Amino acid sequence: MKRLLAVVLLLAGAVTANAQTRPATAPPAATSPDGTAAPVSPLDGQWRGRSDGGSCNAPLDFVLTIENGFVDGSAYDTTAHGPVPNQRKGPPPAPTPSLWQIHGLAKSSGSFSLVTVASVKAADRRSGKLTVRSEGGGLVISETTGCRRTARLARG
Repeated sequence: MKRLLAVVLLLAGAVTANAQTRPATAPPAATSPDGTAAPVSPLDGQWRGRSDGGSCNAPLDFVLTIENGFVDGSAYDTTAHGPVPNQRKGPPPAPTPSLWQIHGLAKSSGSFSLVTVASVKAADRRSGKLTVRSEGGGLVISETTGCRRTARLARG
């Protein structure tokens, strides 16, 4: 019985070792002539820019990353402020959102939409939509809800 157990353990170890040493086949990555990874989409890369103030008079600093058509980024309002001391002993005003998370799928031709969600606490959940279009060598972002800001983003 001990010999049978030893043989089973050896066979199990051999199968595990064989599975670990088998090379994994990964799809070849697209590379440019200089050896770096080539972008899959013409919009892939880092994008930065600043919006106008819109109707809220609160400009946003945008930072977007587009990778394989997936958009992930943020927008930051430098004029936003948190709770302030309340001298009147009434309910304090709600803090304004200063950080927006941005997500979506980019299209290389035509315009596309992105979703924004404000990073705020409590039940004050704010969200919005952005419309993005490629113009010249940059991106133009227009806010379709809220303050109706417009931003021009450049690579970098």
